[in-house]
Amino acid sequence: MDLTLPKGTVIPNHIAIILDGNRRWARARGLKPWEGHKAGYETVKKLTRACRQLGVHTFTIWAFSTENWERPKIEINELFRLLKKGLKELEKECHEHRVRIIHLGRKDRFPKDLADEIRKVELETKDYKNHVLNLALDYGGKDEITRAIRKIIENKVPAEEIEERLIESYLDTARQPYPNPDLFIRTSGEQRASGLLPWQMTYAEYYFEPEHLPNFTPEKLKGAILDYSRRRRRFGGNDKVKHLSFEPKLAAKLEVQWWRLQNIPEGTKFKDYAHQHIREQFGLSKSLAIEAAKLFVEAIAEGKHGKWKKAVAKLKEFYEIIKTELKLTFEPSLVASLEVQLWQKTFGKNRIESISDAEDLAKEYYAEVYRVSLFQATKAAHLRILALREHNMAERGLGEEHWEKSEDYLRRFYSALREQVA
Repeated sequence: MDLTLPKGTVIPNHIAIILDGNRRWARARGLKPWEGHKAGYETVKKLTRACRQLGVHTFTIWAFSTENWERPKIEINELFRLLKKGLKELEKECHEHRVRIIHLGRKDRFPKDLADEIRKVELETKDYKNHVLNLALDYGGKDEITRAIRKIIENKVPAEEIEERLIESYLDTARQPYPNPDLFIRTSGEQRASGLLPWQMTYAEYYFEPEHLPNFTPEKLKGAILDYSRRRRRFGGNDKVKHLSFEPKLAAKLEVQWWRLQNIPEGTKFKDYAHQHIREQFGLSKSLAIEAAKLFVEAIAEGKHGKWKKAVAKLKEFYEIIKTELKLTFEPSLVASLEVQLWQKTFGKNRIESISDAEDLAKEYYAEVYRVSLFQATKAAHLRILALREHNMAERGLGEEHWEKSEDYLRRFYSALREQVA
């Protein structure tokens, strides 16, 4: 499995994950709940290794909450048995890769042998600095803050000395190099944080995975990191990215005009339309727009003749201009490849009658180019595909109204895009 990330990917220092869906995964297969936990544990081992390979420093796993004590005793006992086994296996890997294990939560309610095992691995890995693996066991966010307040009171800290840094020094993540998660992942389609690290996750980016934990592969983790990398994190401040200032109505009109000219012999008029459209969409100077338009038109010409590799090469040069001008952080070769794949699905010889299944590809493409999350790119991608569908019907001679519909969808597409990038 290739776990390498594209050049320029922003890797989160700290990923926190809620391990959700083990029981539902098991029930769907007629298995006992603890069999789902066992499958989830095997997944966690792979994810822990994948985080190290991908360059993530701190990985927080919430495996048992303060509310989980309400589960059936037989399930809790099986969970504890699995936790003890997991701690022993994890300890070997942590010594090999110099990973520090830190327990978040309470130890006083665990069976003595499990609590002792947790203390043992914490002690034996306390000097390791390559990575941190946080195990949230019998953890609750409100409980963590309550315990921190109690310690502050017990230490008789004067009220005037209480400030954010002091409170952070009493939390379970105190003195860690990266105490605050950059990326929070929850599996199984649940869309809430449920109290995981409420203080530390103030500025975390959220990623909700529809699959249950046993199906959350390292490849899916890589996808979550790529999605995180596209997001523009402002932390309450301003954006360093150059904003797009195009007029959606004009951008849509220009694009439809040059769509309608694609079948005429190559000539300056087509290039002129391309130049106007690219200048409007990306806000380039006249000279840069002419240079970029030349590359884009050449890429289209290569694609029309099925020379897709050459089309990718031309588009790569085109996107290098866009990247430099807009100060974005995408990888030009990746964006070029995605766009050519989209062309193949929508304009290629083997294009499908219905192009709705191209939405995922379009979503990935727009997320990568404009540095927004996949979620933020969803609306724009959907409208773009609808515009392309109308374009295809118009080209097949099914009526002038399809060009009008295509332009309307494009206008809405550019409006949706501008809303996310502005």
